Amino acid sequence: MSLALLNSAPEVAVKEAVETGVHLDPSLKEVTYNPTYETMFAPEFGPVNPYRSQQMAAPRNMLSGYAEPAHVNDFMFEQQRRTFSTFGYALDPSVDTTSQNSSNSYIGAVDEAEKKKGLTVFEVGPKKHDKRKKVQGGESDDIDNYLGPWAKYVDEKDGAKPSEEEQKELDEITAKRQKKGRNEEEAPAEEKTILHVKDAYDYQGRSYLHVPQDVGINLRTADIPDKCYLPKKQIHVWTGHTKGVSAIRLFPVSGHLLLSCSMDCKIKVRNTPATLTPDLPACTHFAYQLRNSLSMYMDIQWWDARTGEVVQEYDRHLGAVNTITFVDENRRFVSTSDDKSLRVWEWDIPVDFKYIAEPSMHSMPAVTLSPNGKWLACQSMDNQILIFGAQNRFRLNKKKIFKGHMVAGYACQVDFSPDMSYVVSGDADGKLNIWDWKTTKLYHRIKAHDKVCISALWHPHETSKVITCGWDGLIKLWD
Repeated sequence: MSLALLNSAPEVAVKEAVETGVHLDPSLKEVTYNPTYETMFAPEFGPVNPYRSQQMAAPRNMLSGYAEPAHVNDFMFEQQRRTFSTFGYALDPSVDTTSQNSSNSYIGAVDEAEKKKGLTVFEVGPKKHDKRKKVQGGESDDIDNYLGPWAKYVDEKDGAKPSEEEQKELDEITAKRQKKGRNEEEAPAEEKTILHVKDAYDYQGRSYLHVPQDVGINLRTADIPDKCYLPKKQIHVWTGHTKGVSAIRLFPVSGHLLLSCSMDCKIKVRNTPATLTPDLPACTHFAYQLRNSLSMYMDIQWWDARTGEVVQEYDRHLGAVNTITFVDENRRFVSTSDDKSLRVWEWDIPVDFKYIAEPSMHSMPAVTLSPNGKWLACQSMDNQILIFGAQNRFRLNKKKIFKGHMVAGYACQVDFSPDMSYVVSGDADGKLNIWDWKTTKLYHRIKAHDKVCISALWHPHETSKVITCGWDGLIKLWD
């Protein structure tokens, strides 16, 4: 019985048939001992994931796939990338070009590569022309014949007369312009003045420039109103301009006449609210001469209108001059420019004694002096009104910055109420904005014009009357 049981026992595998050793987990990235070569490269054992695709099973050393190690310096990579984006071809990165027997192979536009002989974008650049030669003349010790750096070029032509080909082109251009009726020499515009009243003088011999005294307000006094109030509604509209109104100004001190200029190339003089009677003209074209005048380009020129000569030039600005504002009882003036700076000048001195320019500053195309002469309100192109002191130091008052309106790109004029309680300004949306001077809070906003409200003026003798003008060609009075 025991022999039968022994013969029926299952066969046991010998030691040589059983696989021994330690198996490595393929997902391990660190091993604490030195495995043998056979262990490291032994086939993987275990069940296969039936849901693992061939792409997932492919070896990869980065998230997007497998990147083979290669050495390409930054310059070569950028050179080939720019060449491919410009010409459409580049060196084949899979071909080893370092060996002597290998030839360059390209990818992309192979025909273009053969045409350009494989030149890169850095090698096909414009060729440097030879330096122009100058006429050699004399030695440095020969004063009469020495030319030095002032010598002319060898191929330089002295005559300013155009060549035959250039003259032919000029004749063709001139003929085309004459055919279209656009001659180069156009007649200057005719200057004229129109007075919209029967007589320029009344029965007492007073002209329309005379300041009236029977309108209920003393227009000749220098006293300011005790208290000013916010305007609420429109009470009058002036028309007459056929295009947008560029600027308006009140007659100095009295404010009994309103001057307006427009894009229709006309200047008009009108009555203000205090002088709206049949005795004064409704409108006239006005010509006004100053004894001294200033012209603004990239420099400031002081002209004497009596002799027509330039008295002084102020040429420190690096851009077009936008505004000139007289301060300190006209003993000094302040200028702003497209170079984003503010400069203060003394009369007869062509060097600015105060220069203000910060990296955060923008150009300020509109500047107004306050009624008390202490502050300058500057309309900045970053949609805020900056206040500078107008006496001695001319420093920025960081506590007085007025925001909340959109004026970028437009020279909207700023003004103050006579009692210095409010600051008014138009904006690009055609709105009249009114701020409180003490708190810089935006108190009131009125839709004044359909287009840009380019200027706003507070009457110097009225408590709540504000005049606005816009690019819709209208001038409006608010109270």
